[in-house]
Amino acid sequence: MASKSELRQLEEHMDTAQSYEDWLSAARDHDALTGKAEWRQEEPSELYDHAQIRYRLDRLRKFRKQKDWTGLLYALNEGIHGNMGGMGKSVLYRQAKSGTKLVIEQYIQEIDEALRLLAELPDDVIPTQQKLDFFYRSNVCYGRSALMLSGGGVLGFLHVGVVSELLRQGLLPRVISGSSAGSIVAAALAAYTDEEMAELDLVGMMDSEDDGRKSVLWQWVSGTGSRLTAEDTEKLIAATIPDLTFGEAYAKTGRQVSITVAPAEPHQRSRLLNAVSSPNVYLRSAAMASCAIPGVFPAVMLQAKNERGETQPYLPARRWVDGSVADDLPAKRLSRLFSTNHYIVSMVNPIARAFLPRDDKVRPLRQAATSLGMGIGREMLNFYRGVAKKYGENWPKFNMMMHGVHALLDQEYSGDINIMPKFRFQNPLNLIIQPNEEELRQLVKEGERATYSRIEPIRRCTQISRTLEEILHRFEYGDLRPAPGTYRRPKSSRRRPPPTAAQKKALKSELASRSAKASRSRAAGGAGRSTAPVKKRSIA
Repeated sequence: MASKSELRQLEEHMDTAQSYEDWLSAARDHDALTGKAEWRQEEPSELYDHAQIRYRLDRLRKFRKQKDWTGLLYALNEGIHGNMGGMGKSVLYRQAKSGTKLVIEQYIQEIDEALRLLAELPDDVIPTQQKLDFFYRSNVCYGRSALMLSGGGVLGFLHVGVVSELLRQGLLPRVISGSSAGSIVAAALAAYTDEEMAELDLVGMMDSEDDGRKSVLWQWVSGTGSRLTAEDTEKLIAATIPDLTFGEAYAKTGRQVSITVAPAEPHQRSRLLNAVSSPNVYLRSAAMASCAIPGVFPAVMLQAKNERGETQPYLPARRWVDGSVADDLPAKRLSRLFSTNHYIVSMVNPIARAFLPRDDKVRPLRQAATSLGMGIGREMLNFYRGVAKKYGENWPKFNMMMHGVHALLDQEYSGDINIMPKFRFQNPLNLIIQPNEEELRQLVKEGERATYSRIEPIRRCTQISRTLEEILHRFEYGDLRPAPGTYRRPKSSRRRPPPTAAQKKALKSELASRSAKASRSRAAGGAGRSTAPVKKRSIA
């Protein structure tokens, strides 16, 4: 039986590991001492449907061994699901430190290999059109993962370590959102390719000034943040983010990056800026607005590029502030825009951290107390909002503050996989006023270390979706691309469901009826009336 001192030494080793490989080696030794290595090999468990996973794994292996490609395709068509038999439950990834049940890992790997094999089968075995229909449909049904970067002021440098490690492991999702401090890192990911990010030194870029003056970064973290002007903020972001629009950045990197901004005026809704909703808005402008902390920085007017390539105001009647005030983690909006259904959260927001557990072992009593406290807080704020409707004009500043508090409390601050870097916050002044370059780089390293324990859950939970995206990319642009004219783009590649035969028939009947009615109206002369042409509706 392992001694407490041995386990403590291994845990300290993991806490100070300099690389993921170093951390994983210590994690495996820890699992061996605690008996979790044996737990991984034992299939039966009440935590998931082990019999279903084993049955489907053996069936897929049988079809591959017999080279029954039609049977293999049929078996995969029965359902590729990220939570098949409960295998996606987070509790399964909190037992052992180096991974989950081996049968789950084997099942995911078997699906991965089967998908790749089917994609490369000759057309005379499985026609290209049949393969395209299957892969597009599977991609829509399975969904995608997104990385959401919270706000957190100078603690945003923790995000740099998180994304650096995910890039190093090849696990960075294409869909990314950022708010407040997270918006700067998200904008950098939008503008720089994987190769450029690997060589990028964000701390060094912000900490350099050509004229010998103290850098904007030094001014920001040395206690002058409350006196920082819009011009200084612009310099800080300009040192990091290229002068690109969301559309231009997407064309360069292919990353679907979104930045959240909140309205400075009441009765307005927050916006999610990205290449879909606002392709002409500049990344720098969006990041500046998302970092505009109410009461500290002035509200920002967004800037966009017009058709002549000139810069002009975007929604000039509106001003925008810190995105974390209204929608720190915009999961629902990402789902609508990009079909995401799995979320990786890098959480460094100190306010949200007060309501979240610091480790994976959530005590039921504490969880209940936290939920109760959040509920009471929301109800008190709802009561206040009712009073403010009667006397709101008398307390404008107080109302704005309470509106922000309500927005902070009325959000969900966790995802499917949460990365919560450790940081010492006993004396906030030490973090806000005095951090130097070495301490900022230490924050980046802490972000990397916090990611180590989440690498395996992220790898397994996103493996199938990453494989489907890779295969579809090969079909659309790579070595699997069919010859033009030999296929049609599957209807399942669009999110809008195709019309049914009954809907087509009803629409055709409606159009014929309207056309006949218009013809009768024209024949009758229609004195004093204008006969507008019938507008045909698309059935796609």
